[in-house]
Amino acid sequence: MKLQPDKSNSLTINAYGPGWLEVNSQKFTHSLQVSSLPGASPEAWPVARFEDLKAQNFEWLTQSGAELVIFGSGHRLRFPQPAWLASLMKQGIGLETMDTAAACRTYNILASEGRKVVALLLLER
Repeated sequence: MKLQPDKSNSLTINAYGPGWLEVNSQKFTHSLQVSSLPGASPEAWPVARFEDLKAQNFEWLTQSGAELVIFGSGHRLRFPQPAWLASLMKQGIGLETMDTAAACRTYNILASEGRKVVALLLLER
């Protein structure tokens, strides 16, 4: 699906499909972290399957500067274990979970509003 977001100075998810994402016209075929924070670039997120998730996949976000994290859980909605998110809650950082397609759309909306948001997007093969 091709997306047409409002103009924004942050990274924009241009399109997505099964097993791929396009960010600022660059195509990716692996799980990705995308941030609206200044100077950010899309980075590989080292999680290939939902079953591989661990607390450390979320803990680093306490130092990211984000006010909100969008977790795209793959093809279907699945929630990370609450204990993994405790460090985020202590810092007052919100986390919303949705399937990856919805996470892409939501990230673009929040980024275009100038929100400090990080999207963790799980791409399953």
